[in-house]
Amino acid sequence: MPVYEFECPEGTVSEKLVKMGTQEIRCPECGKKAKKILSQCTFELKGSGWYADGYAAKK
Repeated sequence: MPVYEFECPEGTVSEKLVKMGTQEIRCPECGKKAKKILSQCTFELKGSGWYADGYAAKK
């Protein structure tokens, strides 16, 4: 089960481990319905390798 972020009408953002189809939960702060939001993620490649030239590093 993945971790998703949810935001309630009061602006509280919380993370919760839920099933993939879950669209809303109860806010742990105020108890109102919190809707699933799109989270910002990061992805970084370091070093030499496939991303530099399309495949493996040349020797």
